[in-house]
Amino acid sequence: MVVDDHPLLREGVAAVLEPQPDIVLLGEAGNGREALEGYRRWRPDVTLMDLQMPEIGGLEALIAIIAEFPLARIIILTTYAGDVQATRALKAGAVGYLLKSSLRRDLADTIRNAHRGQRYLQPEIASAIALGTLDDALSPREVQVLQLAASGHSNKRIAHSLGLSEETVKTHMKSILSKLRVADRTHAVVVAAKRGIIEL
Repeated sequence: MVVDDHPLLREGVAAVLEPQPDIVLLGEAGNGREALEGYRRWRPDVTLMDLQMPEIGGLEALIAIIAEFPLARIIILTTYAGDVQATRALKAGAVGYLLKSSLRRDLADTIRNAHRGQRYLQPEIASAIALGTLDDALSPREVQVLQLAASGHSNKRIAHSLGLSEETVKTHMKSILSKLRVADRTHAVVVAAKRGIIEL
């Protein structure tokens, strides 16, 4: 089963899989809610799932499917090579994490590996995860501060939104810059979005 909110991507996956004699596409879903319904209906051996979807996102859907079907084999398909998103998905039970840019090259083999019970991570994602583990993780509050900064809020507005003093927000921002090893909040937002710490 392939789960993605973009019909063109689903068509692309179908086209890549069509010549494979040992792989059959059972069904498609456009969001996490449809993914859970589809999984119940088709019980696919392997599910390909996007992370960024409307209604229910891929991570929530993955958690829901695995809670109900602990042996489900789910491969995340994404445009994001971020170590934080990949780590979350793998901890939640994903067996693979594949960039959409490499579908033509790696998709069929990744599905076969997942069917055999093997995990698969592309080298660039494995490298990002390894490097990410060396960094200090942002605290939940720091993530909130950075998410609001990404939305264009000033320190004063962030402080008001979170019920903090402006000085406390400045302290959080200083810590964020240090942990992400960047010089300013714009760069912090870019790095955090790329790594999957925040969503833009």
